[in-house]
Amino acid sequence: MKTIHHFVNGETRLAGSGRSSPVFDPATGEQTAEVGLASAAEVDEAVAAAAGAFQEWRHTSLAARTRLMFAFRSLVEANSDEIARRLTAEHGKVGLDARGEVARGLENIEYACGLGELLKGSHSSRASSGVDVHSVRQPLGVVAGITPFNFPAMVPLWMFPNAVACGNTFVLKPSERDPSAPRLVVELFHEAGFPPGVLNLVNGDKAAVDRLIAHPDVKAVSFVGSTPVARYVYEAGTAAGKRVQALGGAKNHMVVLPDADIDLAADAAVSAAYGSAGERCMAVSVVVAVGDAGDRIVDAVRVRMDKLAVGPGTDPSSDMGPLITSEHRDRVAGYVGAGASEGAAVVVDGREQSFDGGGFFLGASLLDHVTPDMSVYRDEIFGPVLCVVRAGAYREAVELIEANPWGNGAAIFTRDGGAARQFQEDADAGMVGVNVPIPVPVGCHSFGGWKQSLFGDAHMYGPEGIRFYTKAKVVTSRWPDPASSRVDLGFPQNR
Repeated sequence: MKTIHHFVNGETRLAGSGRSSPVFDPATGEQTAEVGLASAAEVDEAVAAAAGAFQEWRHTSLAARTRLMFAFRSLVEANSDEIARRLTAEHGKVGLDARGEVARGLENIEYACGLGELLKGSHSSRASSGVDVHSVRQPLGVVAGITPFNFPAMVPLWMFPNAVACGNTFVLKPSERDPSAPRLVVELFHEAGFPPGVLNLVNGDKAAVDRLIAHPDVKAVSFVGSTPVARYVYEAGTAAGKRVQALGGAKNHMVVLPDADIDLAADAAVSAAYGSAGERCMAVSVVVAVGDAGDRIVDAVRVRMDKLAVGPGTDPSSDMGPLITSEHRDRVAGYVGAGASEGAAVVVDGREQSFDGGGFFLGASLLDHVTPDMSVYRDEIFGPVLCVVRAGAYREAVELIEANPWGNGAAIFTRDGGAARQFQEDADAGMVGVNVPIPVPVGCHSFGGWKQSLFGDAHMYGPEGIRFYTKAKVVTSRWPDPASSRVDLGFPQNR
């Protein structure tokens, strides 16, 4: 059985804690590897390597950092097929989703390649008589990233390219469920020529997370995961005096107005709800059908679901792959049953679809006439279950979004420019789509929700990522009047 180890100070470090976790192929249910779980001492070793590399790295010129980042970007692009293959093998996502994950990760490397522009300070000459003021942004030191299973390559790339570009060194703790893709990305980073210790990887579970949070040399922590864990990381990290950006869960709403292009909206709902088996924090999990759009959108989605092919991600004909574990599959299936018992109309029941072999498959489900008091609406399911809530008017749809405890994303489908413009202002969410079901910002903007989808105020990547990984310093300097200079500048002595 293959064992996946840590990567510290530029080389593989064998896991020595005596603890490990199985890695499965979700399409077959077979264990394909095991991953060594770090002890607190092994986390300390990774942090020490990062701290040792920091002093030299922080003084490396922007030009040198830029060249290395471009080299890293080229290597990721050249190895994108292998990264995608590993994503499919351990997460289960189909090829299109896996390649899309790598492409979105590349966007963030490309943004970090512009660090010469991103790290510019500002200058005010003669702010007062003989006084100049300028500002600079300096790195924090050792920073850590704790990333989820659903995007094991992309989310680390939300974090460490910006962090390292700013002059920090980094310790990555990826999900233990699908560790091979982030391991390859870290190896490519080292192959690009970055000095040992600038980026380190430790595999682990809560023990590793807790040590990273508590370690006095870790100055900041970036986290993406469920809301309960995001809250824990934020509270524990800030209590330890660290900067923390902690992104949590979601319950994203897609409002369909009566004037919407129903075919466009139905295509969007199917791809956004069932893509990556619904295991993404920006998945659409609730369609709010306004007025007479209800029956039309339900019928259109149902027709498209008949053509949705569920199968192994290695099969090019598959539209949706398995879920990450058998336990998670059973949990998601339980919500479909709970929705039926609570009064929802089960239009399509994914539990009725049968699959050969031992994979963690579940068919896509569609529930209509869902109400906010039902568990399928209240909870983040994180699976291929789409709920349809009926609303009498636009204002009722907006109030549903406002009342929901999460605020990651929201979307509206309409042909009315006035309604779309109003929704941009009204939607109580950090990311809003207009005729776009998954409004994930491009790399030159920042990703982050509101309410219980974000703890603290630091969004991920883009401009806010640069601010998070740097601290501002303002320098005020006074120089003598030119007439009193010891150097003859040609000024009259009595000027």
